Amino acid sequence: MADDVPKGTEPETSESLKAFGEVIKAFRKRAGLTQEQFAPKVGYSVPMVASIEQGRRVPSKEFVEKAEEVLDAFGVIRAAAKHLTRRAGLAKWFEEWAELEPLAVTLYTFENRMVPGLFQTPAYARTLFEKQIPAMSDDKIASNLVTRVERATILTERPETIYSFIIEEHSLRRQVADPEVMREQIDHILDLGERRNIDIQLMPQSRGYHAGLGGPLRLLETEENSWYAYCEGQETGQLVSDPKVVSILQQRYARMRAQALSVEASVGLLREIRGAL
Repeated sequence: MADDVPKGTEPETSESLKAFGEVIKAFRKRAGLTQEQFAPKVGYSVPMVASIEQGRRVPSKEFVEKAEEVLDAFGVIRAAAKHLTRRAGLAKWFEEWAELEPLAVTLYTFENRMVPGLFQTPAYARTLFEKQIPAMSDDKIASNLVTRVERATILTERPETIYSFIIEEHSLRRQVADPEVMREQIDHILDLGERRNIDIQLMPQSRGYHAGLGGPLRLLETEENSWYAYCEGQETGQLVSDPKVVSILQQRYARMRAQALSVEASVGLLREIRGAL
C-alpha cells in the first residue's frame, strides 16, 4: 500500500518523547481508561493516542492541556511536556503547522510546485529527498520519509475532517520521478479522491490568471473554530493567525475553488495525465 511505512525504517523518536508517552500511559491507567475510552475525551483518534504513548508523535499543546484536565494529573503532564525534544523529519519553520494539522476539522491546501506532502507516496517523496540540495544523508532521508508518511495518516485517521486540495496541473505533469513512480502517485491521488471527505481539484494550465499566483497556501480550522493559514517559501514558512490576513487568504482560496476544474473534471484530467506517462 502507498501509505505503508517503508520497510527497514522505524519512526525516529527521542528519550523525552518516550518518557512523555509513559507518563500519559501511567496516568491513563491510573484513571482506569483504555486508549479507546481516553481518545474521545481528548478529541483524538485511538491511533494518534497510541502514537503519542509510544513516543512516535509530538503532542500538541491542545493535547497536553486536555490530557492534563481529563487525567487530573496534578500538573505532571504539563511539566513533562516542557522537556520534550522533537524527532527529526520536520523543518523547524513547519513545526507549528504540523502540530495543528491533526486537530483540524477543515483543511485546505493549494500547491503549485509539486504534489502536496499529505498526498505524496513514499517513492515520490524519496525522489524529492534524494535530489534535495544540500544533499541529505541516507539516515536523514529515511527519517524524513517516515515522518512524511506518518503525517499523511491524518487523511485516514480523521474521516470526519473536511479536506480540500487544489493542485496546479503542471505540478503533476512535471516528471520529477520515473514514469512508474508518477503513475503510482497519480493512482494514489485518485484513490484518496474517492473518500467522501476529500475534494481534489486541478487548476488547469489553460487557466490564465487565478487567485493563487501569490504562491502555495494552506488554511486550517480547529475544533474551536479558530482559523489559521500557512505560507511557505524556500527555507522559510509563516504561520498566520491574524484574522484579517486569514480572511484575505480565505477569499483567495474561495476564488480558486471557483476557478479550478470541478472535482469530476479533475478526475478526468488526472487520468489523462496518467495515460500520457
